[in-house]
Amino acid sequence: MRRGLVLSLVLILVVAFGGFAAARSADWEPELGLDLQGGAYVVLQPKERVAGSILDQSIEIIRNRVDALGVAEPDISRQGDSIIVQLPGVKDQRRALEIVGQTAELRFRPVLSVLPPDTTATTTTTTTSAPEGEGEGTEATTTTTDPAAPTTTSTTIAPGTTPREEAAADKEVVLPELDDNGDVVARYQLGPAGATGRIVRTARAEPPQGIGGDWFVSVRLTGDGNDQFNQIATTCFNATPQCPTRQVAIELDNVVQSAPTVQEPTFRGEVSITGQFSEREARDLALVLRFGSLPVELQAQEVRTVSATLGRDSLNAGLTAGLAGLGLVLLYIIFYYRALGVVVALGLVVWAALQWTVISLLGNRYGLALSLAGAVGIVVSVGVTVDSYIVFFERLKDEIRSGKTIRSSVDRGFSAAYRTILAADISSLIGAALLYWLTVGPVRGFALFLGLSTILDLIVAYFFTRPAVALVARNRLFTDAPFLGVARGLGAAPAGGRS
Repeated sequence: MRRGLVLSLVLILVVAFGGFAAARSADWEPELGLDLQGGAYVVLQPKERVAGSILDQSIEIIRNRVDALGVAEPDISRQGDSIIVQLPGVKDQRRALEIVGQTAELRFRPVLSVLPPDTTATTTTTTTSAPEGEGEGTEATTTTTDPAAPTTTSTTIAPGTTPREEAAADKEVVLPELDDNGDVVARYQLGPAGATGRIVRTARAEPPQGIGGDWFVSVRLTGDGNDQFNQIATTCFNATPQCPTRQVAIELDNVVQSAPTVQEPTFRGEVSITGQFSEREARDLALVLRFGSLPVELQAQEVRTVSATLGRDSLNAGLTAGLAGLGLVLLYIIFYYRALGVVVALGLVVWAALQWTVISLLGNRYGLALSLAGAVGIVVSVGVTVDSYIVFFERLKDEIRSGKTIRSSVDRGFSAAYRTILAADISSLIGAALLYWLTVGPVRGFALFLGLSTILDLIVAYFFTRPAVALVARNRLFTDAPFLGVARGLGAAPAGGRS
């Protein structure tokens, strides 16, 4: 029996501390959530009521965008009709929020003319009759008085405006191109859209092919998409009146992302977009091409950023409070239960090593992030774990007071206590599961980590606490010593000798 106790103890110690050492050697650490390491937070909502399946599809597209940005452990979820996007640890928060907020349809438009970036030119609204043979009625358009602009009527979209109806796909528009600071660097008069982002199968940024070259974007088109793009390419390559500049503009959210010149009249499923792209510009353009179209137009209802300093302060404050509370609990347990209190302290160390290993593994392999709510769940579970020890020790008291020795009381007391521990922990697990299933956001993090900690409590209680107490009960130093004596800690002397 002693051998089995030792094997059980060695097994849990090897798993706990071996796993901890392996995680540390692999530089694995728990991934922290938005509220612990800072980042960006945005709430998106559709302009009109849509089916849940449409929102789910939008979430997948946004998740693909965020993953392509390289944001560690993003949290993207639905809350009613809203989409909650949390980007912990993102360094360039403005860029990330811009990418996430690009919700309009990606379009390919022929460039009619390139205008100067000056947006102070006056505009006047005119009414023009529909051409003969194209139906009756009139159409309200905006004619620019900029002397550099062509005389063709078109709708001018000011930077920063995003209503999709202003940049109608079947109308001529004037759209800006912006730099990284959001300033207008050029304006383009564009014809009606010839295709949307649905023609793109995939796109990726490619490094320079030679010394002194620039990054470029390689685009693979769908079967039908290739036919649509070839129609635009042929029109622009031949410099027809519908595309005199030979340029095709890539438009998203009423902003021109790029306006490359067409070099070939037809393509066979693959297109290379070249220019003086930096690596970041090429990656951003590839990202827009891959995930530019959403099935519904979304509006940002709330946008906020959390500084890394604030997150770090929250983490430090939580750790300080948790460690202080844990220290006071351990002092009381050791004072009350003597040597068994030492077992509690060692058991919590084993439990903490398992926690670190599991959370680090889940964070690095499956994207689990530890939020402030999750940390609260872990702190609450410490109380559950300590309660498990108290249930066991109080059961030992009852066995000893009935006339049994400490050694003979351990197995009987643990069997009865473990049933109580199991019932209590299963109740906690059921509550955690219901919280996780029925709620969203931080409450789910609380429930997840509470449930995980409770499962680890059951494992530690069986594989560490039981054999550790049984081995302590066989050593006189721990049973009869003046201060550490278990018998004194349990408030009763051993009765009937030792077996």
